[in-house]
Amino acid sequence: MEYIIQNQQLLPKKEASINFEDRGYYFGDGIYEVIKIYNGQPFAMDHHLKRLQSSAKKLDITLPYAEEKITELLMKLLNKNAVVDGFLYFQITRGVEPRNHLYTRNSPAVFTAFTQAAQNLEETQKNGVNVWLTDDIRWLRCDIKTINLLGNVMVKREAADHQCHEAILHRNGMITEGSSSNLFLVKDQVLYTHPATNLILNGITRQLLIDVATKHNYSVVEEPFPVEVLEHADEAFITSTSVEITPIISVKGQLATTFEVGPVTKDLQTKFKAILPRK
Repeated sequence: MEYIIQNQQLLPKKEASINFEDRGYYFGDGIYEVIKIYNGQPFAMDHHLKRLQSSAKKLDITLPYAEEKITELLMKLLNKNAVVDGFLYFQITRGVEPRNHLYTRNSPAVFTAFTQAAQNLEETQKNGVNVWLTDDIRWLRCDIKTINLLGNVMVKREAADHQCHEAILHRNGMITEGSSSNLFLVKDQVLYTHPATNLILNGITRQLLIDVATKHNYSVVEEPFPVEVLEHADEAFITSTSVEITPIISVKGQLATTFEVGPVTKDLQTKFKAILPRK
């Protein structure tokens, strides 16, 4: 039986319920994180909890528990569901109160968590994926990992409708990131990616990859770049908790170009896997 966490209760999933007046339901007023589980071990949990605290502060949400308590609850769920390889999802909404755009600071935040199985990445990591270039229609605080993801959802659907794995976004011709990933380009062995401003989510895999690449003497340039640069890159890949490092083999949509799954991408895939939990 699959279990979930609701506040501090460990419950069978079928017994869980969400209050109709939860602000997460009304407004998408909440934050979340997703941690990858390898061999029963959560990867980079400290990074995820740090970002959770940052998102809460930016949205003026008071976390319901201390970091130690959140960790305890998540590990309890992980063990109960006997997850070996999968995902640990947890979210915090501002709380329950009558619908009103103006929130109060009196309602206790609502904490929920669940687990999911991991998908097999072997084919996409080896052979790459197609991506769809489109306009970035999201709000201007993409640095906050909020549950209000409608802009991301719409462009992801647009990409899938064109047989693409991911949407790559731009604001007025300047590339930002993917709908659920960060984008890296490779040119002459140098990595290029958008800086961690309010226009992108500073992905945990992004952060760790930059650390790994720098330690292995790759140069990493964090600066905005125009759409046209895609046509001149040697390689391109996306990063996220769910896809790790996945090569891009073609761009479709507002610009069309192709890439090989190149040596830098392959090398970084190998080096990133070396830091993952092992049996």
